[in-house]
Amino acid sequence: MTGKTCLVALDVGGTKTHLVVETLAGDRILDTVISSHDWDAEPAAHGADWLAARLKANLPSDIAAASIAFGAQGINRADTARALEAALLDRGYRVHAVNDAALIVPAAGFATGIGVIAGTGAIAVGTDPDGQPLSAGGWGCVIGDEGGAAALVREATRAALKAHDEGRPDDGLLSALIQDFDVEDAERLTRKVNDDPTAENWAPHCAAIFDAADRGSLLAEKVIAQGAADLAALVGQLRNRGATGNDVVVAGSVIVNQSRLFEAFKVALRQEHPRLAVHRLTVSPVEGALFLARAALKPAAQ
Repeated sequence: MTGKTCLVALDVGGTKTHLVVETLAGDRILDTVISSHDWDAEPAAHGADWLAARLKANLPSDIAAASIAFGAQGINRADTARALEAALLDRGYRVHAVNDAALIVPAAGFATGIGVIAGTGAIAVGTDPDGQPLSAGGWGCVIGDEGGAAALVREATRAALKAHDEGRPDDGLLSALIQDFDVEDAERLTRKVNDDPTAENWAPHCAAIFDAADRGSLLAEKVIAQGAADLAALVGQLRNRGATGNDVVVAGSVIVNQSRLFEAFKVALRQEHPRLAVHRLTVSPVEGALFLARAALKPAAQ
């Protein structure tokens, strides 16, 4: 069988990895999702071994990869990306690596702009006038990630417990969290949240906050509004550092699927940056990796 020359693209998230293979003519021959278990961008040797193993196990045997690009959680610095690229080259794979959030602007069809991901965590990325990557946020749910699912649960729990300690009647947020965490009362909620301070424990309960807001909880509304403002602040931080482009593309399970957060984000961003246009990503972020893989071919062709 004659081998096919293809583009290979990956979006390596915290829980799953999306892998796509396309011919240079644009025919998709593989589109699959695999687990991201044990992924870590650092040290570079670990990340390169992890990715090389997945490529070997999943790429069709009859293809030749003309260009490989991937975005991955944990690539928050340019030197992390370069170290991964070098380690993968040693293993026989020439790749272009970026943070997974950096995929969403090209996935939306823009050459420049700011990408904001609010899923389990939260981060914003862009590029400076020289094309160098910039990022803000993404510090993890224990100390940051405001606007992401896990941090929204953290802040909602804080707000509900503070109101409880102040003797205020429950407006629906505390009871929603107690029910969703499957505990009996506020004291047990405290233990359930604190005893396992991980995104895996917190993030799955995020929908309870939006449900409480839909039922009239003002505390839940305030938590959501603050999360949206914090996401908008990430965009401001990047703009202050020289991020280029007038388009802001948002992606991630929470901001895409929860209209309250998306609309509040647009309002918060408009107040400080009225000239920026906000777009909700409607295709998979892996399309951005395909864009980068194809773009990487152009210098060699010139």
